[in-house]
Amino acid sequence: MTMFRYQALFFLLILLSLTAFAQIDDPVNVDTAIVRVNIGVVNKRGQSITSLDRSNFKVFEDGVKQEISHFELSTAPFSVVMMLDMSGSTKSFRQNIALSAARFLDALAPEDRVSVIEFYSKVNVLNDFTTDRRTVLHSISAANGSGDTNLYKGIEIALERLAKEGNRRKAIVVLTDGVDTKAKNQDRDLLAKLSGTELSSAIKPEQNEALNKILDRSDKLGVTIYPLALPTGDPAKLADPTPLQVAMYSAARSRLKLVADRTGGTLNSITRLDEMGRLYALIAADLRTLYTLEYQPANPKRDGKWRTIRVEVSEPELIARSRQGYFAR
Repeated sequence: MTMFRYQALFFLLILLSLTAFAQIDDPVNVDTAIVRVNIGVVNKRGQSITSLDRSNFKVFEDGVKQEISHFELSTAPFSVVMMLDMSGSTKSFRQNIALSAARFLDALAPEDRVSVIEFYSKVNVLNDFTTDRRTVLHSISAANGSGDTNLYKGIEIALERLAKEGNRRKAIVVLTDGVDTKAKNQDRDLLAKLSGTELSSAIKPEQNEALNKILDRSDKLGVTIYPLALPTGDPAKLADPTPLQVAMYSAARSRLKLVADRTGGTLNSITRLDEMGRLYALIAADLRTLYTLEYQPANPKRDGKWRTIRVEVSEPELIARSRQGYFAR
């Protein structure tokens, strides 16, 4: 074989190896048209029902019944990102955060993989996904920071990490007051141009670009997000809050509610710090009751329009909770 042929063969082998590597390294080997939905089911007394199977569920998109292509029982493991707000507003109760987050770990299943991300002026991944609780506990205890609240960037990074978890079920639990610094500054700039009577209705929380970016990403990955809303920054605790303070805080809290509703999670508001551990445990318990189904939409158009999702359970006395829909982008 000539030297030229050896070289050609060598470069061909390299090309094939790189192609194979790219295919293996691709974190999302899922058709982007596939829709994944996490579902909680309760009876009329609010008790979780975990004994159902695939035959008990029907899913509709814009009123059209869809074919369920994949189904997972509530016992299937999750990959969970714990996001901890380490901005300056949480500095006085870090011990409460560490103890409460540890209680969350105790309520998870042994097979659930957990990653911890802290966010403040920076966003740091403290550990990759693992079932080793000692590693996670160390990350929680080591979390520290100060300064701004880089909330939306933190969620964006959490979603990037979850994308590498393949077909595992996915969730984010984020402890924060919801006041993303960049969004707050944008809101302040908008409100500075307005009079007092216009302040309360001027901000449209759903129009924030960074927020919509993470919501679209969570739609595609089928991630359920549970915000744990800290009471810090609430102007209601001030003696004489200004209309500007009230409007900005209301917008931040509305965005947290939008994140929960859009992804099928729940917004849990902490009014007292001693409630934090209990609420963390409730979220962990809720995760253990979720079913997951997937379908490929009968409507293949990616036209950017809103598609409504409705999940029905065969037993009429049962109530299903899931995300409300998605934008077909």
